[in-house]
Amino acid sequence: MPAQQTTLMPPPVPAPRSARRRIRFLPPPLRTRPGGRRLRVRAATATVWYLRLLAVLNIAAVLSLPFREEVHEHNAGEYFTPYLATAGLVSAALALFLAVVMRRRKRAAWLFNLLLAGPLLGLYAVALTRAPYREHAFNWVSTALTGLFVAALLLGRREFDAIGDRSNPRLALAVGAGGTLVSGGLGTLLVHATNTVAGATLKDEIAYTLLRGISVGPLADRVPAVHAPRWADVTVNVLMAVTFLLVLYACFRAPRGARLLAEEDEHRLRDLLDRHGERDSLGYFALRRDKSVIFSPSGKAAVAYRVVGGVSLASGDPLGDPEAWPGAIDAWLAEARRHAWTPAVMGASEEAGTVYARHGLDALELGDEAIVDLADFTLDGRAMRVVRQAHNRVRRAGYTVRVRRHEDIPAEEMALLVDRADHWRDGATERGFSMALGRLGDPSDGRCVMLECRDADGAPRALLSFVPWGERGLSLDLMRRDRACENGLMEYMVVELLLQAKELGIDRVSLNFAMFRSVFERGARLGAGPVLRLWRSVLTFFSRWWQIESLYRANAKYRPVWEPRFLLFAKSSDIPRIGLASARAEGFLTLPGRS
Repeated sequence: MPAQQTTLMPPPVPAPRSARRRIRFLPPPLRTRPGGRRLRVRAATATVWYLRLLAVLNIAAVLSLPFREEVHEHNAGEYFTPYLATAGLVSAALALFLAVVMRRRKRAAWLFNLLLAGPLLGLYAVALTRAPYREHAFNWVSTALTGLFVAALLLGRREFDAIGDRSNPRLALAVGAGGTLVSGGLGTLLVHATNTVAGATLKDEIAYTLLRGISVGPLADRVPAVHAPRWADVTVNVLMAVTFLLVLYACFRAPRGARLLAEEDEHRLRDLLDRHGERDSLGYFALRRDKSVIFSPSGKAAVAYRVVGGVSLASGDPLGDPEAWPGAIDAWLAEARRHAWTPAVMGASEEAGTVYARHGLDALELGDEAIVDLADFTLDGRAMRVVRQAHNRVRRAGYTVRVRRHEDIPAEEMALLVDRADHWRDGATERGFSMALGRLGDPSDGRCVMLECRDADGAPRALLSFVPWGERGLSLDLMRRDRACENGLMEYMVVELLLQAKELGIDRVSLNFAMFRSVFERGARLGAGPVLRLWRSVLTFFSRWWQIESLYRANAKYRPVWEPRFLLFAKSSDIPRIGLASARAEGFLTLPGRS
């Protein structure tokens, strides 16, 4: 078994359909919903599609000179265009961003659109009472489209119930002020350097820059003292568009879910684990203190999760009585909807995946968990020759293993082990989320099991730590070793645990998670199809960084029982976002300035 920092689940890589194992749930037909609800949903969806269409049209207008001139003509004089149709990158960015946050049903986005489109509709209505404007049919079309958008907003009002972070307005103000100064300053310098008209003042250049930030059309031509090349105009517009997008993000970002596991919550989770901990080998990892927890109304079940990048990322199965799981899942999904978080579950079992599917989530098989049943484990036979030889070679080199519960290790020895584990860690980042506890030596984890390996001179060279899995099981949490030690040391330690486990009252051990194990296994068989062979080649390529194949090979040595684990998600389009969030949670990706 190769050395690694800790047990963890690599971020999901979307699989082709031939490699997917899905649990499907079809939501109730739309016709079973009340008529008012159906109309509201369709109205809310129509606002999103209107904004998407306007984003495409604005981008096309920026890229196409004839189209842009046509739009500008209809925005001047006696013509006007529908809401957000201005042929500028700022308008395109605004429409695109609003489409995204409206799709997430954010209340602030609904209010923002209504405050912009409502007065604009009123202005159009007043303009149509005057002869020069009402004579043009296009103005009636623009007013009708804007009116339909406002009507759809009002009809779908109750669908936009997702709340934002209370700190968003202050953050948006700070981002807007700082971004405008930076982009406006850079734009003004660019305009000053490229201006072809002599005698322009600083005031003229600033005014030209701000107008160019709104539109690349004739709006800025009102400053005759400045004339910059076309590429400079577009660059200024892009700078302002980026600033505007940052302001919008700050305005509408989802709450970060900063509430972590409280002491009272931890006690309640431990009570659930005492009663139902044998159901899921990953259950103990719900006690990570960078997670939050939400309980069912009865308090008999709970879902542990962490919010990362607007994704509410749960891990493993719900804790507690399976009959109470639906209540906990409903509460978790309701909180995700309320805050516009994307719900996702990493590493659910097939039983839990089926329950999640009944709540509208789809499932993608991520891989398999390796579980060794000690009643069937033996070192005899040809299939175990490699493991047996590695075990004997390390033992002859003088290495020994000591197996103890954490509570039986004196504080001074535990401090030394923790220090060595930190020293042996590869890199500064502590990896793991779904299959790692994230701490070592905490007094509250006394039932965890430590394997300490020493060489012939008595120096510590490696350690393994396992968390409890009910009363008679263990689940691998941490693997650390001195990289200068004997090869095969991890195999030796695992075998020693399996041979001594009965003395601890253990009859099953969960080892590492093997991502997409079935792809490696079936893809290597005679007669495997071209799609499966291609997918296996892709995973082999990614194994250079994520140890995907090596973890499968290392676990397969022990002839384990393979238990499938699933990724649960609401929409397939959310998978890239969920993959990014899981990569951050597991420690594969660390953003600057973010924990």
